[in-house]
Amino acid sequence: MEIGIRHEEDDMMSELYDASMNGCTTTLDRLIHNDPLLLNRIPLTPFSETPLHISVLAGHLDFSRTLLLKKPQLAVELDSHGRCPLHLASAEGHIEIVQTLLQANNNACLIRDQDDRIPLHYAVMRGRVDVVRELIIAQPDSTRVVPDGGESILHVCVKYNQLEVLKLLVESMSDEGDFLNSKDSEGGNTILHLAVMLKQIKTVKYLLSVSKVKERANTSNEMGFTAIEALDHCPKDLKNVIIQNILMDAGVKREKNQINLPRPSVVVDHHEPAKPIRSSKKWWTKWLEYLSYRGDWLEEMRGTLMLVATVITTITFQPIVNPIGGVWQTDQNFSFERHGQMHKFECRAGTSVFACNKDHSVYFTFLICNTASFTASWCVIFLMISGFPLRTKVCMGVLTLLMCTTLIFLAFAYIIAFVMLLPYKNIWYDNTVLDMEFIISGCVQISLVAVICMVILIHTIRFLAWLVAKTRKFILYMQRR
Repeated sequence: MEIGIRHEEDDMMSELYDASMNGCTTTLDRLIHNDPLLLNRIPLTPFSETPLHISVLAGHLDFSRTLLLKKPQLAVELDSHGRCPLHLASAEGHIEIVQTLLQANNNACLIRDQDDRIPLHYAVMRGRVDVVRELIIAQPDSTRVVPDGGESILHVCVKYNQLEVLKLLVESMSDEGDFLNSKDSEGGNTILHLAVMLKQIKTVKYLLSVSKVKERANTSNEMGFTAIEALDHCPKDLKNVIIQNILMDAGVKREKNQINLPRPSVVVDHHEPAKPIRSSKKWWTKWLEYLSYRGDWLEEMRGTLMLVATVITTITFQPIVNPIGGVWQTDQNFSFERHGQMHKFECRAGTSVFACNKDHSVYFTFLICNTASFTASWCVIFLMISGFPLRTKVCMGVLTLLMCTTLIFLAFAYIIAFVMLLPYKNIWYDNTVLDMEFIISGCVQISLVAVICMVILIHTIRFLAWLVAKTRKFILYMQRR
């Protein structure tokens, strides 16, 4: 009997959710008439959303109104992501449903989801101007809510390039200069900094037309950059020139070199002294940008890197199964004298010929270099197919180190094999005996060392540039404190 009642309740609840998806108020009225406590059992269901979440998301106004009339508490119920129905209606821009929800409970404006966002944030991100207006009227304090990320609602507008919403918010708080010029927690950037770095020309023009923003246009971020100095560190294109002219016309200055110096009483035109400074640093800046880390390097070279590592692994595997000089076909015993001592060797069939040679130490050195190259290239292949997040700087550094190790030991293995296989020949020049082996192998070694030194120099410069930037940022941070 109890099982039958439970199945009947489950069927009615499933029918309720189907009705919320279709917006059928007739079915809703019938279900509530048959079971007046149906809506009270919604929290006991395994569904992550309430029927109001579903009807709001689908835009069913009448169905949503009926649900709220029967049970207003549904307006503040949360789904598995911590979102109330007002979050969904604000994101979708259903203005009439938003108004209905606000009439039921306007405190829903301040509910934060698991991402620490309130309904106003979603309306701003999607550019729902009418919804933003209604939310501000219902709860004016909602504009001051700042998520854990440290972005004000104004920063969200600029980040998602919602100029019309930004205008509405700025007009509603035009007298609050501190909030209009507030900084985010990531880099201490104002909304003007952010608009400049994102190269939003219309947004920059509008912000500089606001008196409270223009008055503090020379505000510096945590790096000590004003808006125009932040633009100097962005990739160069036509928008840079346009935005730079807009900022200069508005009186935004470069204050970077005046952090520790008192302001002069007479303002000097900064264009003339700035030219030699910029021209003297132009080549250095371009060189550092050229040597800087490229985040898309792995995506561009992934296939090539995999192919090269596979080829090197195959090459270094071959000398193991097919040794240089071949193998002994039959068992051999021989001896030789070195440093006044006799050395005996027993060479069995199938073993390497060079391993039993009097210069066997050179052959063992070749095996060590060959094995090191094989191991490093195998590690590269394994990392490429293992699913690790290779785009991080740590993994990029490991891949670079492994490939450099592979190539260095492969080159050394080549030189040693060259010395072992080249017959001893002398050439005469000005009564001087020159070893041909020494000349050729010496040229190869010099070339190898030169390339290795160049790579080490480039990585050293990258590290020093990174270290200087971090040190300078720390010094500026300590000066502000």
